[in-house]
Amino acid sequence: MPGYLLISPEGVEVDVIFGKYLWLEEALQTIRHDLAGYPVIDLPYPGLMKLNASRPQDVADISRMLGWADETNLDRARQIVARYSPEDMDDLESLIFLGQQERLFPSD
Repeated sequence: MPGYLLISPEGVEVDVIFGKYLWLEEALQTIRHDLAGYPVIDLPYPGLMKLNASRPQDVADISRMLGWADETNLDRARQIVARYSPEDMDDLESLIFLGQQERLFPSD
């Protein structure tokens, strides 16, 4: 996905993404805040972006994010992927499983 990583004067990283995505308006209406209080898009949408990117680091990121997600967030991720990228549902379930296994049995 085309875009930029910028650093604010305060040192905060800001991802700017360009493009027309069917899910973008919906994602921007479901803003959450991270532990530091910064606005972020809700979990299903970064997962959807990373599924579409298909780079090894993106796949690892999705697996970790989903591995720590609770069932409510996993269900939302399933709904969003089913709506916007149904061909990725099997991959999503595999990544959820792998992320949960990694959480239960971390490597040294």
